[in-house]
This record gives sequence, C-alpha cells and structure tokens, in this order.
Amino acid sequence: MMSSHNPDVLLCLANLSSDEVFTPPALANQMLDLLPSELWSNPDARFLDPACKSGVFLREIAKRLDKGLETQIPDRQERINHIMKHQLFGIAITELTALIARRTLYCSKHANGKYSICTAFNTEEGNIRYRRTEHTWRNGRCLFCGANEANYARGEELETHAYEFIHTENPLRLFDEYSEPCHFDEHSEEKSMKFDVIIGNPPYQLSDKGGLGRSAIPIYNRFVTQAKKLNPRFLVMIIPSRWFAGGKGLDEFRKEMLNDDRIRRLVDYENSAEVFPGVDIAGGICYFLWERDSHGVCEVTNFYNEQPVVSQRQLNEFPIFIRHSRAIPIIRKVLAKNENSGRMLSEVVSSRKPFGLPSTYTPKTTGIPCWFKKRIGLKYADPADVNDDKRLLDKWKLLIPFAPIAGQTDFSKPVAFYYEANTRIAKPGECCTETWLVACAFDTKQEVEAFKSYLFTKIVRFLLLQAVISQNVTRESFCFVPDLGKYEGVYTDEMLMKRWGITQDEFAFIESRIRDAGNENGAENEETEPSDE
Repeated sequence: MMSSHNPDVLLCLANLSSDEVFTPPALANQMLDLLPSELWSNPDARFLDPACKSGVFLREIAKRLDKGLETQIPDRQERINHIMKHQLFGIAITELTALIARRTLYCSKHANGKYSICTAFNTEEGNIRYRRTEHTWRNGRCLFCGANEANYARGEELETHAYEFIHTENPLRLFDEYSEPCHFDEHSEEKSMKFDVIIGNPPYQLSDKGGLGRSAIPIYNRFVTQAKKLNPRFLVMIIPSRWFAGGKGLDEFRKEMLNDDRIRRLVDYENSAEVFPGVDIAGGICYFLWERDSHGVCEVTNFYNEQPVVSQRQLNEFPIFIRHSRAIPIIRKVLAKNENSGRMLSEVVSSRKPFGLPSTYTPKTTGIPCWFKKRIGLKYADPADVNDDKRLLDKWKLLIPFAPIAGQTDFSKPVAFYYEANTRIAKPGECCTETWLVACAFDTKQEVEAFKSYLFTKIVRFLLLQAVISQNVTRESFCFVPDLGKYEGVYTDEMLMKRWGITQDEFAFIESRIRDAGNENGAENEETEPSDE
C-alpha cells in the first residue's frame, strides 16, 4: 500500500524574482532558532514580518506559539484566536503576496472567511495588511527608496514597488488602525504598537535603468534601518552579504552595522544556493540577530566547504567585514609590517574612468590610441574626449579589468581575478575606456612588469579578495594590499611569505581561495559591461 504524502506547499512556490525570493521553511526555522525559547510560551510577545511574501515566518512562529501556550490557553480555538489576532502581524509587499500570506497563516485568503482557522477577525485582511503606496518624487528620485522616476512612475495597473514599510518617516504610525493592538510601547510618548520580534526576508534591490550598464539600488538596508526605529527587542533578517565590503550606496549602512555591538549572531553563506536553491545572489547571503538590550562581541558563522566555521569577533576591527576568520591573522601580519609607511594600493590604482571615457564610448578612426573591450581591442579616441588630469597618458601602465570576475557569484569557489589574457600593458601615449582601471603607471616597462608579478601572486590576490563581494573591483578593493613603493625584479609568493611572516598553513588556506593566474577558466570577463551595483 502506498503511503500518503502531504508536501509543504511553501516548498513548491516559484520565486517572484531573484530579488524577491520566497524563504524556505527550513531556513525560516534556522532564523527563528536564534531567538530565546521563552518567547514561544509568552502570550504577550508580538511578532512582525514587515516584508511578507509567502507568510512562512508567521506560520512557523504560529506553530511554536501553539505548542508553547498549550498550558496557559488549553482550548485550541481560543489559543489560535489569541495567537492570530494579538501576536502575529505582517505587512505584505504586494497584493498578491498578501493573499498568499493570509492563505498560509489563516488557511484562507480572507482572514474572516468560512475556512479561516481564526474566528476572531472581522476583516478580510486580518493582521496581514497591504496598502498600495506611491513613490515620493524629487529631482527624478524617490525620497524614501531612491527609485528612478523614469523607471517606476507607472500607471495604476502596475506594481509600484514602493514598499509601505520603508515609505514613511514614522513606521510607528503604520499600526494605528489595528483595532486591538493589545499593548503599546511604554517607553514612547506616542501610543504606538510594541513588537518584541521583527523578522523577515525583505526585497533586495530595485533595478535602476538610469545608470550605465546593469545597475541596481539596494533597498534591504532600508528595511533594517526602518525596523530598528520600531525599537523591537529582537531583529532577525536575511539579506545579501554584499554590504560586507561593497554595494551601491551602502557605505553608511556598512559603518552602522559594523559599529553596532547589538548584532550578536551573524550567519554567512558564500553560496546563496545553499539556502535558496536555484537562486543566484552575487556575493552570498547572510542573516543576523540584533538584540536591543544586549551588547558584546558577535558570534560569526561562515560556511567554508559547506562546513560551519564559528568565531567570536568585534565586527569593526576593519572598515569592511572580513567573512573568513582564518583571513584575519593574515591581514594583521601584513598590516603590521607597515610597508611604505602604511600606504596601500587603494591610493595607487586609478578610480573608475581613468581617462573619462565610458565603456560605451565609440571608437574613432584616428586620435589617441585607446584600449577598448577585448573584442574591440586597441582603437582610437578623440583627443578632445580624453581627460588626463592624473598625468597617466605618457607613462607605461598596467591595465586591469573593472569587472575581472564577471559571471562568478559563488565566492566559495576559488577566484583568479587577473591573468595574462585579461590584463594589458599600455605604452606611453595610450589610454583606455571605463572597461579598465590603471593599476600602476611608471616611467619604465620594467617597473610595470615587476608590479604585475606582484599583483599576480596568490597572496596579493587573496588580500584583494577580502574586500571584494561582487564582480566589480574598484580602487577601494585594494585597501589591504600594501604599496611597496619601488618595484623591481619578479615577486613570488615564497618571497612575500618570508617578507610578511605567513606560515605554510596560512598559505594553504590562501591557495584554497585563489585560482592560478594562468587558469582563465574560459571567462571573457572584459566583455561584460561595468555594473553600478
């Protein structure tokens, strides 16, 4: 006789997009496991998901409360009514996800419907609300989320992607209309809803067609910042790991996160597919526990070769977050040598558009020799279009691609960055488009070749990797790579190991992270448009 099988419907839902992914139930429970167990037996605890999609967080919380409150509220229907009406709240990101979340939590798309498991609601939405919200435009951008007006000023028939939770200066007011909020925040002069836990998986980004090439505005950071305004006891969110070291407009958010010692747990996956099967999120994914009333070091769990590596750390030791605890002592050793008075290659490598020419620049038939993408090669640029304010044109130069690892989003795999085929030595009188950065500029070719050998060492590229979280490599990515000042001869890893005191065990870890420079792996990286992300 065939055994019956009742699959979880939330395992069968297709994602809305790569930026609005449904959270698997197993992952939701891993996040809930970060919270203290006494919450599940507290009839006064309030929970909010400010970015409801499938309703999985609220459903899994309801399961735990249903079991934890058995002795306090023995009657099952009374217990369910209490949990649904007084403890669980959600703000859906679209009208569709509101219906899905209600169906998940109440077993009915209408909270007061015939088949709803809660008999205490008088409205169809219950405690899972959706309000269509419009962007507030100023100078072509939304004041709240930064969306591009040209892209998101839509008609009523389309989604606005103006998420209600982050499109208000006072999120406390969003909950005024709940008829029985049960209790309020006694620490506030305003009568506003109090939440013990805010948990969710917010939308990650908005496409920004106003930029060159592929461009996106991150918005997950705004959900985190807005949630803190509600002053919950606990905040748990799963977001892209890109904030560790990069991300468009994330500098202030990164600084805030690294200096907040209330982040007590951080779990990081370099490969997003480990938690979101079939979803590719560049740079990986992480979730964290923030505790309002607890301060101290953070327990960091990073998955290396699919195995957890746990460390206790102060997050703000460096201006960016170093995801691998085994990389930290290596960086400390290198920085302690104080090479060239502490000067780093981030002060040497050029900024984006070193000669003011975008990647979309059209080659000319005559003019200044100019390096374009690989498929175009060396052509010409109009002298009137070339900006040489850094005095690079008349030097020998090493050109490196702005997007050297295009297409690689899984950072658990070894990275090459630079190899012979994706770098160029440009002669005096030659310039380049935005496709390239100028890594160095010297009077002689020999100095450039020596610098190149330094850059091609695994140790240098490992130091570079610690500050890279996407396909783009900027001058800031070289913040842990010392500038030796004078370059001559050929540099090797053996030479740098002795110079910086790196052990064989540490170098073995470096080798596990960095691919040989001669292995191109079939990539055509410089064919990719630079991204604004």
